[in-house]
Amino acid sequence: MRKCAMEALSDVMTDLPLAITAGDASGVGPEIALRLFAAGKLPNDVVVYGDVSVFIACASLLSLDVPIHATEDPSRRKTGALNIVDAGMLSSSELTPGVMSEAAGLAAHHYVVTATEDAIAGKVSAIVTLPINKEATQASVPGFIGHTELIAGLCGTDDYAMMLARQDVAVSHVSAHVSLREAIELVEPKRIGQVIRLTHNALSAFIAKPRIAVCGLNPHAGENRLFGNEDADQIVPAIETAMADGLTVSGPHPADTVFYRAVHKDQYDAIICMYHDQGHAPMKLIGFENSVNVTIGLPIVRTSVDHGTAFDIAWQGKAFTSSLLHAIHYAQRLRSG
Repeated sequence: MRKCAMEALSDVMTDLPLAITAGDASGVGPEIALRLFAAGKLPNDVVVYGDVSVFIACASLLSLDVPIHATEDPSRRKTGALNIVDAGMLSSSELTPGVMSEAAGLAAHHYVVTATEDAIAGKVSAIVTLPINKEATQASVPGFIGHTELIAGLCGTDDYAMMLARQDVAVSHVSAHVSLREAIELVEPKRIGQVIRLTHNALSAFIAKPRIAVCGLNPHAGENRLFGNEDADQIVPAIETAMADGLTVSGPHPADTVFYRAVHKDQYDAIICMYHDQGHAPMKLIGFENSVNVTIGLPIVRTSVDHGTAFDIAWQGKAFTSSLLHAIHYAQRLRSG
């Protein structure tokens, strides 16, 4: 079995890097980053926020000959190495691949906080996050809800939204990690208008005039109030306001047909969904391995893989790596826009 080496390589890079947070060490995050690097697919401007001990152990287990360089300054990286901003929180004896760990959950939280603070300070150009296990993190950080809420809180913004994106379509959510009952209550003109505007602004980085379709809440978008009043009373006013502001917006559209029209007929660049599963379910069906999670409305660029920690296959070399690659490419797209 080949060992992963800590190497003092020459040619220090000092340009502004893109940050990847390693996620939960008990999950697939570390192995995905290692395997992408070993395959020569990880961009040169990447720096990983994690624990060096985790990456050495994972690389050794998977027989990956990956040189690792620890750095305190993300702008000072070594060419030809996987550069890691070492948190120094986990030792090799604490690693529990495939098993939930409170220590790993706390460390994962630390990686995100540190990378976000460096992004706000202008030390990194964007953040790409690998998956955290919410239960493991909540054991040490009781108020933790998810990546999106944590990063938005650190950035000091309440005006943000979750967007899932592919090359052909993006889906933004009026609400995300709340109960369905609460999600219905959040369907109101001001919030819908915010998400429409945030989506328009994000896609305008690379699309001249984004075409945005707004989903209805009820079956058939309410069908003229036959199945509820929310579509007419809450969603239509938000659409009318956005149209008056010059945005290319239409709806409310029935959720059961709008994805077909966007993906197969190329009628829309983005879809606004009223709650989590209305957008996540179809997006994961049509592109589970190539969808990217984006937090829009932040003063920094943040994207994420659209999968979880996958404890059942962690550190076995089975996890697909394409989602991280897509998340990196989308972050590069947004930061250059």
